[in-house]
Amino acid sequence: MGTEHYAVLGATIAAAYTVFGLTGFGAAMVAVPILVQFVPLQFVVPMLLLLDLVTTAMVGLRNRSSVSRSELLRLIPFMMVGVALGTTVLAKVESRWLLVALGLFVLVMTGRALVASSAPAEKAAKGWSVPAGVVGGVFSALFGTGGPIYTMYLSRRLPQIDEFRSTIAAVILVSALARLAAFAGSGLLQQTELLRSTAFALPFGLVGLAIGSRLRQRISAHAVRRYLLLFLCLSGLTVLCRGLLM
Repeated sequence: MGTEHYAVLGATIAAAYTVFGLTGFGAAMVAVPILVQFVPLQFVVPMLLLLDLVTTAMVGLRNRSSVSRSELLRLIPFMMVGVALGTTVLAKVESRWLLVALGLFVLVMTGRALVASSAPAEKAAKGWSVPAGVVGGVFSALFGTGGPIYTMYLSRRLPQIDEFRSTIAAVILVSALARLAAFAGSGLLQQTELLRSTAFALPFGLVGLAIGSRLRQRISAHAVRRYLLLFLCLSGLTVLCRGLLM
């Protein structure tokens, strides 16, 4: 990785974790579409996984007693299937098609969020844990962006905000640990410069997280969310075009 790429990496990670500190929105949704313009997706996703594990361990899970163990146990088996599938695809499929899939995924998720109704949705059936777990696991392994899938399911199963927040945090942590094992087995963690790049990016992530947490009380979360979604739409289009033109 060249010097200019390290500069882009540091700035992107700082911005991504600042947004995460502000809104709780997944840092990977911000960082991946930018970094894949300069670094292979197969390198970016494992690096962000290592960063997420460190930051999750430092922040810690709060209100563990509020975790819905029944929902967690319902999702985990299908999540493991999805992680295994996604890891296989990430290790073997040509980058251009992965970039096309990433661009489409970002556009669909941000478009859905922009037009979503504020009216409360009906409670989802337990059976939706199957597609939510598998699809969330696949996208977590492929792009580090399975959080929105889990959120769509759990937000319609757990109306109590504390229970929802604690459970989604637990799901993301379990997903990260599963991906760590899968990536280690597939060789994705043995890439040259992966640990060096992660160590370089970590301080930027921690600084961004601290800045975002401090700004949370000063900036409208609604305004940040709208601008962020518009930015992600642009990023999704850029990644999609890059994949199609490779």
